[in-house]
Amino acid sequence: MKSLCVYCGSNAGSDPLYAERAIALGTRLAKDGIRLVYGGGNIGLMGTVADAVLEAGGEVTGVIPQQLVDWEVAHRGVTALEIVGSMHERKSRMFDLADGFVALPGGFGTLEEIVEMLTWRQLGIGRKPCAFLDIAGFWSPLIAMMDRMVEQRFLHPDQRDDLWTGDDIDALLAWMRAYEPAQASKWLDEKRRRALR
Repeated sequence: MKSLCVYCGSNAGSDPLYAERAIALGTRLAKDGIRLVYGGGNIGLMGTVADAVLEAGGEVTGVIPQQLVDWEVAHRGVTALEIVGSMHERKSRMFDLADGFVALPGGFGTLEEIVEMLTWRQLGIGRKPCAFLDIAGFWSPLIAMMDRMVEQRFLHPDQRDDLWTGDDIDALLAWMRAYEPAQASKWLDEKRRRALR
């Protein structure tokens, strides 16, 4: 695990614990020599986690679309800042740079980015670990929805289990280092496959 992509909000959120845990994660990444890959912003939890890595002596690579640079939200103090043409290019580049993906609290963008990585893995495009750092139960309703997807047979149980959730940074990093991708395929039972033909 040489680099970790962290998706998180461009706002700080309402609970100070979100920023506290973002700082703890950033500090730990620097201590372990893991480069942070993130969206390149200087605001919200994005700026908080990047600053924590830098303050602890670690490396940070930001990837940001030109539009957000024009809005003056680019973090100019990171180790490397890559400016790309679109959000699609940003996600693709972050995928290439990272060995795994973690979602901290955030909004639509954070949710969309981590879910796309889960989808890519399900389709065999990538075999990199994905996790939700569930600070103060922020992601718990979404995790419950994933369990419902399994219950209603839209998601294979092995693929649901192929996702780490919790609030312990030590356990998160240990799981990522030992990660082996699930072998389950996107499934329908044979009877239903025939019925859909």
